[in-house]
Amino acid sequence: MLLRSLLLRRSNGRSPPTLTPFPPLRTLSTSGQTLTPPPPPPPPPPPPPPSSASEKEFRKYAGYAALALFSGAATYFSFPFPENAKHKKAQIFRYAPLPEDLHTVSNWSGTHEVQTRNFNQPETLADLESLVKESHEKKNRIRPVGSGLSPNGIGLSRSGMVNLALMDKVLEVDKEGKRVRVQAGIRVQELVDAIKEYNLTLQNFASIREQQIGGIVQVGAHGTGARLPPIDEQVIGMKLVTPGKGTIELSKEKDPELFYLARCGLGGLGVVAEVTLQCVERQELVEHTYVSNLDEIKKNHKKLLSTNKHVKYLYIPYTDTVVVVTCNPVSKWSGVPKDKPKYTRDEALKHVRDLYRESIVKYRVQESSKKSLDSREPDVNELSFTELRDKLIALDPLNDVHVGKVNQAEAEFWKKSEGYRVGWSDEILGFDCGGQQWVSETCFPAGTLAKPSMKDLEYIEQLKELIEKEAIPAPSPIEQRWTSRSKSPMSPAFSTAEDDIFSWVGIIMYLPTADPRQRKDITDEFFHYRHLTQAKLWDQYSAYEHWAKIEIPKDKEELEALQERLRKRFPVDAYNKARRELDPNRILSNNMVEKLFPVSNTA
Repeated sequence: MLLRSLLLRRSNGRSPPTLTPFPPLRTLSTSGQTLTPPPPPPPPPPPPPPSSASEKEFRKYAGYAALALFSGAATYFSFPFPENAKHKKAQIFRYAPLPEDLHTVSNWSGTHEVQTRNFNQPETLADLESLVKESHEKKNRIRPVGSGLSPNGIGLSRSGMVNLALMDKVLEVDKEGKRVRVQAGIRVQELVDAIKEYNLTLQNFASIREQQIGGIVQVGAHGTGARLPPIDEQVIGMKLVTPGKGTIELSKEKDPELFYLARCGLGGLGVVAEVTLQCVERQELVEHTYVSNLDEIKKNHKKLLSTNKHVKYLYIPYTDTVVVVTCNPVSKWSGVPKDKPKYTRDEALKHVRDLYRESIVKYRVQESSKKSLDSREPDVNELSFTELRDKLIALDPLNDVHVGKVNQAEAEFWKKSEGYRVGWSDEILGFDCGGQQWVSETCFPAGTLAKPSMKDLEYIEQLKELIEKEAIPAPSPIEQRWTSRSKSPMSPAFSTAEDDIFSWVGIIMYLPTADPRQRKDITDEFFHYRHLTQAKLWDQYSAYEHWAKIEIPKDKEELEALQERLRKRFPVDAYNKARRELDPNRILSNNMVEKLFPVSNTA
């Protein structure tokens, strides 16, 4: 059964659904017919001459061959292929049902999936402690997994998982100190809703709100704002359930070295059971969205970073358009901006809708036999911008000219979507990321707030040049955000210098349909795109991938190069030493962690 919903909300305790069995075969019969007696049979023909031995042998082996072919076909068409391999089998057969105790767990984008019989959801701290102790004694793996939103599936493990979706309570609120203590399974949106009545909220947010607090902290997630650190910096205390040392409490006062290491611990040092967060007062923000270009951005970059609480740039490949989004508290003096949008929603979407109507006719004529074109097209006027973009890209996702036209239509959409929006921070700071997608996001130093290095804009210039030179079908946007430093050594934004700022740049390719062949082709192209950026940019700018977006190379030499590269940036030896002490049997690990941080048992 699919467990993505279990990762996002409480289980209702029902037994897993079973697949509908194969429909019974129906016998064909005739009725209502008048049968006449058959004519007398003709005289029997003379008996055939006795077959030679060679003819008998031929019929025998021909029968064997037919039997082998039939058996092979039956096995091929009846084998329970995974969901992403539907195209490999005939549709006249249905999938064989999976065993009821076999759980299928997928990340949100459907890019990583595992099946396991060992999926645990404890309801209390005592349950969790008992599970970890028993699993440690039996050496059963229980990899911590959150909401399953990480693009690389960093929390997945076939051997077993533990998920804290049922441990989602707010335990304590200190209104005066602006602190909250929560169980780590609570989702970001649930937490924000629960502390509204205390006039509190989180300091910053990532693009979406469905992450569990434990997960969003452990992978080093971030929002945007050059004065604001990654989300792990909001953590001032943790309760960690470890296989080797039981339940331990950590803070900068209690074992500070381990505390800072474990804040961004990738789930490998213990199961984060409780988190104490430093919050801020809830406030309304004014979001201002407008269109610029790279030349103008260069002139105003330092000011944009220093004067805006939150700022991000959205670059649109194959155009000179840069969408600038700033967010700041509502001014006590000027209040809410009175400006009204110049264009209606329909006017803003006109270019995208027109391109879709033109493209669907063109591709229906050229490729009418392809299943990817659905003859039952929805009303174009009912689709949102991101839905339209997905449908447009699905028509020809690997054609750089077609994707370039889609990007140009998107640039027109943003030009007619300029304006202001007012709302609470948890409403404003979100971002519609679009549909399922591959993502690679890198983090690299960008100077200080007082003196930006401008390396962040140079990175973008080289990236856009690379896209055009290599004719990469790169969709929009390339998203660029900033944070201040983190004091967690395993954070990509770690620095000992208080004034350092870091830029985060994300590239994407959408997976707009469920067609397995198309998804594979897009996947191959995305990894080509990612490889080019790695080869041309990462070392030059000291860029390292976000932990939730790093992918493990299949090539042995590339993996060794990645391991060596990580050692240059992160305290791998200290991390592995803590793993050996806190999780000696590595029950909290998975294939990804083992490949990134191989541990010697004799070390």
